[in-house]
Amino acid sequence: MKTLIVYIMMLIPCLGFMSCNGQTSEKKGNTKMVGGGCDGCEIMYVGMPKEIHSEDISPGWNEKGQKLIVSGTVFQQDGKTPAPNVIIYYWQTDNNGYYSPRKGMDKRAERHGHIRGWIKTDAAGKYTIKTIRPAPYPGQTLPAHIHLSVKEPDIPNEYYTDEINFEDDQLLVPYFKKYPQENRGGSGVVKPLTKGNIQMAKHNIILGLNIPDYPKK
Repeated sequence: MKTLIVYIMMLIPCLGFMSCNGQTSEKKGNTKMVGGGCDGCEIMYVGMPKEIHSEDISPGWNEKGQKLIVSGTVFQQDGKTPAPNVIIYYWQTDNNGYYSPRKGMDKRAERHGHIRGWIKTDAAGKYTIKTIRPAPYPGQTLPAHIHLSVKEPDIPNEYYTDEINFEDDQLLVPYFKKYPQENRGGSGVVKPLTKGNIQMAKHNIILGLNIPDYPKK
């Protein structure tokens, strides 16, 4: 019974959607939302620290699993100009493929599990996340991934970009053939390179790229 409950909790973030970043309501009050809204992105504000740095160490960094460092640059719409002060919220499964909550965490965020965190790009638009490589959902065909939700300083609401996926994931190609990615903010597929016992991956983001109702700047 306990295993069944955990499995259901794992599925909750994706219920009703072919991928975990399904769009929801397109309006927030009377204002059309940039990006069309998404299931769970608003949870980024639950527990958000007042001071956010350009580098974050996730709760999973010291847990069982393949250590992973994701770093990159966030660019403005032109794909060249660095974008500072952009908050990126990330959440992912643990080494067993579950969004496992931690005792004492805010119940509103339990569906995202305990491996979650925030970074804010520095003056050069750069960020670094130290975490572990997520495992795919047990018994499913969805490749392993890290969710990303972005909040720009001059955009009224958050929006999601393509999830971070891994080039060497055997589930990746078959799944993408059935469900092509939206390329929101650029491709989320990264190529992990191993250095010692740590995998390194580069992931850049272009703000507004393929984001519905993104304002012209």
